[in-house]
Amino acid sequence: MNPFELKAKPLESLIMSWNRLTPIPYDADAVDPYTRCRVILMNGTEFEAVWYSHQFSRHSGDNELRRQIALLRRLEQQQQKLVAALKPPEETILAHTIGYEQLAVDLTAMLAQREDNPYVKQALDFALLEDFDHLYRYADLMDFDDRVHAEKLVGGYAEIMPGRPTIAHHRHPFDSVKFHIQNRIASPMTRLCTAIITAAEQQTMNYYMNVASFYPTAWGRKLYREIGMVEEQHVTQYGSLMDTDQTWLEGCLNHQYTECYLYWSAMETETDPRIRGIWEMLFEQEVSHLHAAAELLETYEGREAAQVIPEGTFPDPLPLTSNIEYVRGVLGGTVCNTALREDWTNVNDLSPNADFFRYQGIVNADVNDVESHAIIERLIHRDGADYRFETAPNPVPALRDRRADNTDVGRVQGTEC
Repeated sequence: MNPFELKAKPLESLIMSWNRLTPIPYDADAVDPYTRCRVILMNGTEFEAVWYSHQFSRHSGDNELRRQIALLRRLEQQQQKLVAALKPPEETILAHTIGYEQLAVDLTAMLAQREDNPYVKQALDFALLEDFDHLYRYADLMDFDDRVHAEKLVGGYAEIMPGRPTIAHHRHPFDSVKFHIQNRIASPMTRLCTAIITAAEQQTMNYYMNVASFYPTAWGRKLYREIGMVEEQHVTQYGSLMDTDQTWLEGCLNHQYTECYLYWSAMETETDPRIRGIWEMLFEQEVSHLHAAAELLETYEGREAAQVIPEGTFPDPLPLTSNIEYVRGVLGGTVCNTALREDWTNVNDLSPNADFFRYQGIVNADVNDVESHAIIERLIHRDGADYRFETAPNPVPALRDRRADNTDVGRVQGTEC
């Protein structure tokens, strides 16, 4: 599939009525977990395109160009509103959050397994274990607050158990900034990967940032606040991987290409026929957006789209599937890793004067004030054990005890991993 070879429609013909922007939401009780994940992913992808477009407009002094960008942005806003409306009103903040973390785990794992750049793959594997632990912490919050087991929401496709403990995720901001890729020499999948994962993690960060104050319990609000700060780190890490040398119009073209690829992947892998029809419609619209971005590149920079995206043809569709064994392998081998400037290293190899320990000493001065730890201890106190959904014992022996939350793995030097 090469979207540059498809026929485009005039942009003004894509303007939709309010009625078309009001789809029937999916059934929260019957939806396939990966349909929910695709809705979250495409919502985040649209948000990224809109936000990039706003920044582009604020860095351009050409009002005619800004008008063309404004038209594209309005159409992206329509798509975002339509996709967001697929979430049913009865689905709670926390239930939707479980979908966010399932997406983070399985999307990251799928991208890591397809990534041919070792450095980018290392970044994916590193953050994967943190999102995996977030799924566990939110699932235990759901058990504590609602007495609902999240394994039903994830369909048994993802395990729910400790990863790298969230208390170990809190690092100095300097350690989240990584080397950026160069699009001209990166593979098509690497270019897509960095764009996709940045948009997905940014959506998660924004969601937690916005819903934290709406959560009904004080401890839940604290958990969203804490994990939302970790998602900020993830967005910084992934965003720093993206090519910094591209022009604004190159970036616009790459954003549209990424959206085309994801809608096409959703269309090819969706199991709900009605939702698949929506993905197909939005893919057709995105093709027109892509062609419009290509025309702007040619008009304002005198370059063809093929000079920016020489391949054109999509890689294989990106599926969302279960990755239990892959996650287990990464967990067992790298749970004690932390970030160190542009690299990653075992926490036991850090200098005692490292920024990581200084930052931890300030933010986590009292372990009992760290909500990601407190919520587990609270559930253990009530039920005698935490909540988990495991297919086998945790691959990290130090994380197998269901009667105590480990706050040392990946954080305290000398801890056995």
